[in-house]
Amino acid sequence: MKQLIMHLVVSYGYFGIFGALVIGIFGAPIPDELLLTYAGYLSFKGEMRLHLAILAAFLGSVCGITLSYGVGRSFGLYLFEKYGRFLHLTPERMGKAHDWFGRYGKWTLVAGYFVPGVRHLVACLAGTSRLKFFTFALYAYAGGFLWACSYVVFGYFMGKDWSRLSEELHRHLLLGSLVVVAAVAGWLIVRRLRRKGKG
Repeated sequence: MKQLIMHLVVSYGYFGIFGALVIGIFGAPIPDELLLTYAGYLSFKGEMRLHLAILAAFLGSVCGITLSYGVGRSFGLYLFEKYGRFLHLTPERMGKAHDWFGRYGKWTLVAGYFVPGVRHLVACLAGTSRLKFFTFALYAYAGGFLWACSYVVFGYFMGKDWSRLSEELHRHLLLGSLVVVAAVAGWLIVRRLRRKGKG
């Protein structure tokens, strides 16, 4: 996959960055951070312009996340209503989830970019929760810019060490994601046990 990403960016330049990120953010198994840091490295070498690489990455990420939002808004409720019972997602629980997303979930649109796996789902959940498009765009696009800019600039300043350092960073992010998921799961389990104890 690494060689494919490198070939894609070298062959198609800014359009390659844009297209790969559209489908990557939407959910395709593309190593997005690797792609961004490689674009930064090419900017370091002078084969790309840094500001155009950031622009292509930003536009690709926001198009991909907007597509996910549209899918969630169009089909999310239907899928939850039809198959939610298999996951114990009652209308009451869905209502609570929607209320939570309306109050706090929009911040996950910013932070979710930096957590592998989360960015692929959070926009779909935002659409399912009927989060207003303006609110979605405000947070999701700001997050997309911070994410794209951070990794492209990281690759630019790491220079020849971009590959080794980006892979190390990706491993740390995956580990951090697992820790966050485990912590949230643990909190939910403890909360449920406490409610059962009170009942």
